[in-house]
Amino acid sequence: MAKPIVLDHLAVAAETLAEGQAAVEAALGVALQPGGQHPHFATHNMLLGLEDGLYLEVISADPSVPSPDYPRWFDLDRFSGPPRLSNWICRVPDLARMVGVLPQAGSPVALARGDLRWQMAVPETGILPYDNLFPALIEWQSSPHPATRLAASGCRLRRLTIRHPNAAALHADLAPQFSDDRVRFETGEQAMLAAFDTPHGERELA
Repeated sequence: MAKPIVLDHLAVAAETLAEGQAAVEAALGVALQPGGQHPHFATHNMLLGLEDGLYLEVISADPSVPSPDYPRWFDLDRFSGPPRLSNWICRVPDLARMVGVLPQAGSPVALARGDLRWQMAVPETGILPYDNLFPALIEWQSSPHPATRLAASGCRLRRLTIRHPNAAALHADLAPQFSDDRVRFETGEQAMLAAFDTPHGERELA
């Protein structure tokens, strides 16, 4: 039986969108597409369509709008340093029910970008469990899925590695609701690494 939590997309955080775009394009050898703004959290993004219905976003604080008086999602208020793979986002059919099962995911927040509508579980602090390696949970409320709107890049996710000192506990928390052969949990120093098949061969983001 299929499990209700399904890998949806990956996020690369950056201090500026231009830095994030440059880093991802250099790493994967393909061009990103414009995304848009997220008014509620004062962020904006760039996008890359992946095979198998996935996509990747580069996200950063949006300097063109005032900062919110509450924490941004993805712990972006504390982000510093070079762009890096920061979060994995998984979709669920019923977010209200799932946060009842996994309350550590946060509380549902209604969001929009253009004609897209969705809810995301966001902790009050903006910081997800396991040092942000717990997946952000999303329920899309508009169709079609945003990945279908993106140009094909020729890139496919081969492997996503979630590495944390308490990786076994993270895996145990998610296992009743999530299973994906591409996602590996490893015990070790905190890191997230993604391997992709690209038009230029296998490439990695970290």
